[in-house]
Amino acid sequence: MATDKIRIKDIAIRAGVSVGTVDRVLHNRPNVSKKALDKVNKALAEMDYKPNMYASALAYNKSYTFYCLIPKHESEAYWEEIEEGALAACERRRDFGISIKFLYYKRFDAKTFEQATADCLKEQPDGVIIVPSRLDITRQFTDQLHSQNVPFILLDSYMPDLRPLSFYGQDSFQSGYFAARMLMLIASEEKEIMIMKQMRKGNVASKQQENRETGFKHYMHDHFPDIKILEVNLSLDEKRENYDSILEKFFTEHPLVHHCITFNSKAHLVGEFLLRSNRRNIQIMGYDMVAKNAECVRQGSISFLIAQHAYMQGYSCVESLFEAIVLKKEVTPVNYMPIEILTKENIDFYRRTNVG
Repeated sequence: MATDKIRIKDIAIRAGVSVGTVDRVLHNRPNVSKKALDKVNKALAEMDYKPNMYASALAYNKSYTFYCLIPKHESEAYWEEIEEGALAACERRRDFGISIKFLYYKRFDAKTFEQATADCLKEQPDGVIIVPSRLDITRQFTDQLHSQNVPFILLDSYMPDLRPLSFYGQDSFQSGYFAARMLMLIASEEKEIMIMKQMRKGNVASKQQENRETGFKHYMHDHFPDIKILEVNLSLDEKRENYDSILEKFFTEHPLVHHCITFNSKAHLVGEFLLRSNRRNIQIMGYDMVAKNAECVRQGSISFLIAQHAYMQGYSCVESLFEAIVLKKEVTPVNYMPIEILTKENIDFYRRTNVG
């Protein structure tokens, strides 16, 4: 008999118990004896009964609030796409009372991360999405989530030791390795290549960026060991209006550099400088389909962009929490996003909303 044709009355007759007992078992309510529970479970197995989880979840008429800890950011940034995707998933599941609240921290400021985690715990969240800070201080937070049985998803940087419900992001080492391979299709005859970094007090913003750089350098070491890799830091401790003079000095001192790469979403900082200074013989490669990057691709100062599907990441994180918490489903623990390359020829056809 099809599950949607099986009535509670049918299960009760098969198990030899009351309709009320079956209802309590199906909805995990108390006051069911072990003998009655065994009878009902045996009947359910014999009838191959599979509950309609959507109907059950709707019947509870419960609301769920998820929290997302994310770095403070400008508009038109990678993180804004994450937020938009998460909000879209909540809108899709609004009949189930799903909502999300965002808490922000400064990327290089551990105290602001700790404050955001404290604020999150006070609100007793049903589920949490975390863009991790340092492993040690993130662990302090996730240990508390584990102790309170609050499921959480890691976004952007994978830290398996924290035992998340799931992870969404790129395989950052492979992404950097891939970036090097693509860059060398057009830069194989070069003598020098520049890496643009944005550091604060000698640190890059995330483990993900470190891993991308590691993957990039592994490829270069294995295949182009004679190409010299130079670095320029558009420091986050520096005023942005000083970036042009830093770049002007670098390119004047290194006339052999025609190709650059950055492992963050700010390739446009170099791309816009190249357009302003009319340096048409230099290009940069970067990450993320944000508007300023896309415009530099169209105008030719950015050669390639690697897309991370940030919108899809935000959407999928909420969807996974929904499936695990509301529908009681198992979710895939590690979800690597596609590594896609965007150029002038295909950037206008890129679709960020590849979600159901």
